[in-house]
Amino acid sequence: MTNAHRGVLLGLAAYASFSFSDAFIKLLEGRIPVFQLMFMGAALSLLALTLVKQPGEKWRYLVQPRHRGIYAARMLSGAVNNLGAIVAFTHLPMAEAFALIFLMPIFVTLLSVLVLGEHVGWRRWLAVIAGFVGVLVVLRPGFRELNIGHLGGIACGLAGACSVVLMRKVGDDEHRLTLVGTTIIGNLLVAGALMWPDLRAPTGMQWSYAAGFGLLSALGVVLLMYATLATAVNRVAPTQYSQMLWAVWLGWWLFDDYVDAWTWLGIAIILGAGLFTVLREERVTGWWHRMRMLLP
Repeated sequence: MTNAHRGVLLGLAAYASFSFSDAFIKLLEGRIPVFQLMFMGAALSLLALTLVKQPGEKWRYLVQPRHRGIYAARMLSGAVNNLGAIVAFTHLPMAEAFALIFLMPIFVTLLSVLVLGEHVGWRRWLAVIAGFVGVLVVLRPGFRELNIGHLGGIACGLAGACSVVLMRKVGDDEHRLTLVGTTIIGNLLVAGALMWPDLRAPTGMQWSYAAGFGLLSALGVVLLMYATLATAVNRVAPTQYSQMLWAVWLGWWLFDDYVDAWTWLGIAIILGAGLFTVLREERVTGWWHRMRMLLP
């Protein structure tokens, strides 16, 4: 097996792990308050850092970044990203939640223009427009009932895009431990500060679901790191779209999720626009090669 094949398989395994982690959020059905669940998941995700840390890195790099302003912004965006995901998977069918979260590449394109001043050609602008058309097809405002889960999914995608663009600004000038640990620390601090007014004692089953959420998320981080060590990041990135297959299957198997024909059409439009944007970004800007999100 070549390194490229190994990297793609590890990427698929990473996103399968993330998908099952998200399913545990839905299994909880909101019985653990959102900030408490965020804190529990982040605390368990700290385990991943023992495998992410490379020889020569110091643990103090977790709280001593080279770019403090960007570090703080990524902490906040990471917390919003996780909060949005928990809200989305709690209130929406899994496939619908993923469709909104997969707006992230579209948001990356927009933020690249606004924050990084990058040039975007007409093809990627068409993909951006198509992505938002897909959102309108999914949401159909005025024709169906919307809930906080839809807002959570969009917020998750936007916050994830902010984190990616901020990493592009620092480039290679930051330790891997800092890059990976920033969002975990952000979740711990934000959720740790906000969970106290509604703190509850989980049942044994709720503890097991929360553990599944946190541990599988940590496993996904580690697998994704090894995937990007095995092959180029641009080969690994499209494997994220395998999550939609997991979402459809898990939604059917565990939750009897029903997704109507119009929503499927919107999902197809969003996925197509997002995948095109990911592939086009690599061809036009080559930024995957400049961003070492998980590389040593």
